[in-house]
Amino acid sequence: MVARVTLEIALRREFDYAIPAELAGQVEIGTRVKVPFGQRQVMGCVTALVEHSPHTNLRQLTSVVGRQSLITPGVLRLARWIADYYCCAPEIALKSVLPEAVRREQSGWRERLVVRLLPVTGKLPKLTKRQQDILNLLEERRELPLQELLALAETTADTIRRLEDKHLVLIANQIAERDPYAKEVISRTEPLPLNAEQARALAALCKRMDDSGERAEGRKSEKITESAGPDSHSATPAPTTFLLHGVTGSGKTEVYLQAIAHALGQGRGAVVLVPEISLTPQTVERFKARFSHGPLQTQVAVLHSHLSAGERHDEWHKIRQGRARIVIGARSALFAPVDPLGLIIVDEEHEHSYKQEEAPRYHARDVAVLRGQMENAIVVLGSATPSMESFYNVRRGKYALLELPTRADDKKMPIVRVVDMRQAARSEKGTPIFSNELKEALTRRLERKEQTMLFLNRRGYSSSLQCPQCGFVAECPNCSVALTYHRHAQRICCHICGHAAPAPAVCPVPKCHNPAIRYAGLGTERVEETLIKLFPHARIARMDSDLMKRKEDYRRVLGDFKAGKTDILVGTQMIAKGLHFENVTLVGVIHADLSLHIPDFRAGERTFQLLTQVAGRAGRGDVEGEVFVQSFTPFHPAIQYARRHDYAGFYEQEIEFREQLNYPPASRLALLTFKGRNEEKVKLMAEHVTRELEALARGSAKAGKQVAKHKRESADTLELLPLSHARTFSSAPAPAGPLRGLVLAGPAPAPLLRAETFYRYQLMLRTPQMPSVSKVLATLLEQIKLPEDVTLTVDVDPVSLM
Repeated sequence: MVARVTLEIALRREFDYAIPAELAGQVEIGTRVKVPFGQRQVMGCVTALVEHSPHTNLRQLTSVVGRQSLITPGVLRLARWIADYYCCAPEIALKSVLPEAVRREQSGWRERLVVRLLPVTGKLPKLTKRQQDILNLLEERRELPLQELLALAETTADTIRRLEDKHLVLIANQIAERDPYAKEVISRTEPLPLNAEQARALAALCKRMDDSGERAEGRKSEKITESAGPDSHSATPAPTTFLLHGVTGSGKTEVYLQAIAHALGQGRGAVVLVPEISLTPQTVERFKARFSHGPLQTQVAVLHSHLSAGERHDEWHKIRQGRARIVIGARSALFAPVDPLGLIIVDEEHEHSYKQEEAPRYHARDVAVLRGQMENAIVVLGSATPSMESFYNVRRGKYALLELPTRADDKKMPIVRVVDMRQAARSEKGTPIFSNELKEALTRRLERKEQTMLFLNRRGYSSSLQCPQCGFVAECPNCSVALTYHRHAQRICCHICGHAAPAPAVCPVPKCHNPAIRYAGLGTERVEETLIKLFPHARIARMDSDLMKRKEDYRRVLGDFKAGKTDILVGTQMIAKGLHFENVTLVGVIHADLSLHIPDFRAGERTFQLLTQVAGRAGRGDVEGEVFVQSFTPFHPAIQYARRHDYAGFYEQEIEFREQLNYPPASRLALLTFKGRNEEKVKLMAEHVTRELEALARGSAKAGKQVAKHKRESADTLELLPLSHARTFSSAPAPAGPLRGLVLAGPAPAPLLRAETFYRYQLMLRTPQMPSVSKVLATLLEQIKLPEDVTLTVDVDPVSLM
């Protein structure tokens, strides 16, 4: 047999190696191997086994890494699709599906010495009192870690060694698993009674799981169309992807839990994705409490970036060995080797953190849908504010819709009040941080011993440092942004590249040195300081990435808030989603306009989602909630629809705008970004690649016997994008090439022209058929010759245009 191996170096091809006789029974698809490559040894993954190779004089595999294949056939197939669709090397896609801690050649298990009691035959030898005490301890426990036994018996290792010499105990190495939740005490919970809407949703999911289980055997050899793209799967009479659209507090998590129980009952596993690491502790607690006991008892594994390398290694192998059949985590948990897989849940599916920012730039929601199709699993996309793409697929019949329009236990949705900060600024001769209405509401909550959450999606103290005398603004030397002032650290920092410098006491301009330098704007640090002055007796906590440095920080802050040790929690978007605290009756949005006016066509959608989600934290207990939204554009549709909790109304007006201008979900996007330290060179390369694509597009139109129509889009089409011009290569409905209907916009400077010392230019592609365009872009990337100091990245289905 011949092993076809993909190496861990980006060569975009597979290599054939002969399997030596001594390794014949150890090599299968997904096995990690070490192979000779040139004069060195490199790691790789077996992606195929064939009987013959077209090449002669094959070199042999050096060794097999690990006792078990690490990549399941389904995940391997998924990695290949990711490489094709998202325009990256297969080697990079394969790396993304395996944690680095698992890819290492050396075993990552931690071993420790344990002392085990041996059965005694015959008469006990004479023992000292200390030795007898040690045996008494071991008789109770049967086995103890050596260090723990030394502490309990207050003895030395030599004493225990002498017991081993008498064949009374055995000291041996044993694998010690690292469990990130080993110290947590979690109380068990039972399934809750469902209301009629929850019961209907669960019944639909269970029926589809039953149907898919019956079809599983028949579909094992069926080939899934892998070129359709994440929102263009082949239509089926009964979709296997469900959009669970439930208002905040409607009980979506209980539906998830009972659907997972059904999957476990079928002997299948489940993957649960959450968008933020900060959600993971609370989510894990709910799942461990439900599935740590009873007839469906199983271990719950956790995978996210705040785990140590050792914890990631042990959690991953717990899944691969089948000991954990439920996996919870952020984006990369999607690739957990759960086999067989019955259910994938993507909670808060609208969240942009599901999109990977470096290669492979996959979107976990879209890849989850494809993995479900490939492995015959049901996929549930849950959200109170679904993405435009997901709801668009519902309207086109590709996804099934399940709705939870009311809160569980008949609790009321919070009352949302929009405060016009323009009037507040006029009446107070300046812009206040808190309106009078919000201050009065805060006072009432403190008097009633109720809790409050205040949201501002900007960390730091002030967003810029300005001199009113000479006009100086402290800017980052590496990026096209102003530096943010952090008062506690007395530093000005860049949130793009991390540059930091001491905060100046006077204007640093030599001819000015004005001591009255001003800090403009506000962040969570300033909100916290102002609260302390206004309410000196209140217990206030802040939650943003400046403070949440370690995995324990999330657990501590949220635990204190849940226990009632905190009155007011101030935070960024990490407090806006998925958290459930029954005593929170007031939510304040300090500055609702922050995300509304950025140069991105999704700005309105993001603002609507964020406001709806943060408002949903209020009123989850017995007391009705109240939300104050402070805004300088109070009549913007995104804010008004969020005030009314009206997702359907927002979708209808937003989809009309998207379809008119041919933006997603009405089309698909790819964003080409050119980066380099010489702006002129970056611009020239962007223009060169644009000309190459234009030539390919014209050739594609001619090949399809179409007439390439070259036109400029109207100015209003581009008013939300900083792109200089656009060209459309369209045709009548006739035989078409791969680039039919392609629209090029740009090249133009990125909205953030300079980041981390690199100048950035962008070229946007819009197309009705992204898989074909992905193939063309992959070919272009291989053929184009870029200068050494200019790089080109391709982002398919980008979620940010900055």
